[in-house]
Amino acid sequence: MTSRLLLLVHRIPFPPNKGDKIRSYHLMRHLAARHEVHLGAFVDDPLDWRHEAELAGFCRQVKLVGLAPGKRRLASLSGLLTGEALSVRFYRNTEMQNWVNDIVSVQGIGQAVVFSSTMAQYVSGPRYAGLRRIADFCDVDSDKWRQYAEGKRAPMSWVYAREARTLLAWERRIAREFDATLFVTQAEAALFEKLAPESAGRIGHFDNGVDTEYFDPDQPFESPYGGESGAAGGGAAGRRHGPVVVFTGAMDYWANVDAVQWFADEVWPAVRLASPAARFFIVGSKPGAQVKALESRGGVRVTGYVPDVRPYLAHADVAVAPLRIARGTQNKVLEALAMARPVVCTPAAAAGLSVSQGEAFRVEENPQRFAAALLALFGHGPHREGREQVIRNYGWEANLAMVDRLLATGLPEWSACGQRPYRAEGFGGLTR
Repeated sequence: MTSRLLLLVHRIPFPPNKGDKIRSYHLMRHLAARHEVHLGAFVDDPLDWRHEAELAGFCRQVKLVGLAPGKRRLASLSGLLTGEALSVRFYRNTEMQNWVNDIVSVQGIGQAVVFSSTMAQYVSGPRYAGLRRIADFCDVDSDKWRQYAEGKRAPMSWVYAREARTLLAWERRIAREFDATLFVTQAEAALFEKLAPESAGRIGHFDNGVDTEYFDPDQPFESPYGGESGAAGGGAAGRRHGPVVVFTGAMDYWANVDAVQWFADEVWPAVRLASPAARFFIVGSKPGAQVKALESRGGVRVTGYVPDVRPYLAHADVAVAPLRIARGTQNKVLEALAMARPVVCTPAAAAGLSVSQGEAFRVEENPQRFAAALLALFGHGPHREGREQVIRNYGWEANLAMVDRLLATGLPEWSACGQRPYRAEGFGGLTR
């Protein structure tokens, strides 16, 4: 008999076109193949309502609740009076809570998986202590806010520092309550173990994955650059214009905005000085005024939303991930490698990756060395070894076996067998 499972996600897990949606989509698809899934999620972009039918194809029941970000930000400020994390208040919703209460009692659901710590509030407390509960925190979000605080001036530095403290308290509470708390990389899990040592035996991770059949560089993609690069198929041959550098990512995410601004300020001038015809394409939805203003720099282009990033990767000379603030695994790096593109990234962007540095995968922090690495890779051609490493290390099915084991046993394997989750052999052999 198929088990009934509640899946709660802070943002509709479709389409899988940005970091958190990619992970939540594959988690949902994996669970739906093994359980009767009842999905509850928020919709923060009106265009995403059109995807409800796709979700219904996976799940037994789908509950979507509209979320107006501006209004929710104002409402979340009540957390300043209650002492709660603003992130938790942001996602508090009576309609969602009532649906969860009803669905658990009526459907006899015995298992719950929550995606992000903020969704844990819907199955937290004594009422739901009988459920087998697993939380996929993905990243240590509280530490992200700590990093934000360090880069901001007052009063925002105070607000972010407060969020870091209060959200960590919430994360620790959930980790104590739930059967297991998972993260996107071993490094993230290890960090949280230090921050929440009382829950160390229930902390683990599963790596992100890449659909390497979808991100296949051998498919025929028409160049979106108007002939500006001949990278797909071998490099400079056939190029009529200069080399292309590409960055992909949601451009309403502050870490991505900071990354492209730093790159444009510190790295790009040296690249253009040595290669005046070079172009830098920023590919991602919802670019704000700060990002659009970068087009005033020589050779910088901002595309906004594109339906498919693969052509932009396939025909670029080099993909970059110049993030200075990063948590977990950077899907943008994995996707570029899967498309056989050379990549240059910062240490922060590479921290969660099981990919070896080499000629066509460079990790640089110094702006001058970053620029030199890019220039050296212009016309390099496909990076097949990077793709092979992604195929070996980032398959979704193998990585999500961790969740299957937890749902089947209710107890982390590393706890049951007396192992710590960060030993070299991994989580009882489940992960690399």
